[in-house]
Amino acid sequence: MKDVLATIHAVRRPGLLIRAARIGAAQYRRTNHLIRLIGAMPPASSGAALDQLIELEAEIDSQRKNEQAEYSPARHVEILIAMMGEARLFREARHP
Repeated sequence: MKDVLATIHAVRRPGLLIRAARIGAAQYRRTNHLIRLIGAMPPASSGAALDQLIELEAEIDSQRKNEQAEYSPARHVEILIAMMGEARLFREARHP
């Protein structure tokens, strides 16, 4: 398994998106957020969820960069919130 935390740490996005996501991450609820974003029951592990979220975030960031009409800043922030929340759970599971 690739190091998902290193992948997330390497993500560079506009400051406003990151600040909004950090604020929202305090309210992160795994089941609610992942069902809305992934469209199915959340994966059992945070690592698997992070893999899916990284793919979703890359797609939506591509929409942002290409100025596509379907880009939604709100959805982008939701995905970043979930990534931050899952990363926190992943770290806690590895180092209780």
